[in-house]
Amino acid sequence: MDSDIGHRKRALRAELRERRQNLTSVEREAATAGFTQNLQSITLDLSARSISCYLSSRNEPDTRSFVNWAEAQGIRVLFPVSRDDGLLDWTVGEDQTEFEGLSGAPEAGGSLLGPIAINDVDLIVVPAAAVDASGLRMGWGRGYYDKTLGSMEKCPPVYAVIFDNEFVDEVPREVHDQPVDGLVTPTRIIAF
Repeated sequence: MDSDIGHRKRALRAELRERRQNLTSVEREAATAGFTQNLQSITLDLSARSISCYLSSRNEPDTRSFVNWAEAQGIRVLFPVSRDDGLLDWTVGEDQTEFEGLSGAPEAGGSLLGPIAINDVDLIVVPAAAVDASGLRMGWGRGYYDKTLGSMEKCPPVYAVIFDNEFVDEVPREVHDQPVDGLVTPTRIIAF
């Protein structure tokens, strides 16, 4: 890894993390309503019957209202479960429990379906630290999604969920970084 790129990514992630921590509860609630509405809109536009979506942690864009809506619509939701080998496993979360995954993020409890279960979904919703104007996603540095998306033969649309100020002109790029097909903020949906 180019140490300059690595340094720029770490600095940008730290700045974005701090910005997220400084959001007020009112800003957060308004953002959640926008995220939920925009994610619902994409799901309906794609007529998605099966999706994958992460469980948001406290400072992340809130995906939980969207997930609850999707499940209530009878849409199958796959949740990521991190593995020691850097890949993601998947579960439908039938245990209705949560635990802290390897990366510290909340993960759903349930039977593991294996890394290739993701190949059957109609929409993939991923976390991100930032997305740039070319559709390049910068994650939080663990590489789970880059590995997963990079290994898929036929990838459905992938949308990153970020706050409005995390849509930037350019993110530092490394070879393994995977682009996304679009992004969702509280106020807009952008397809690349």
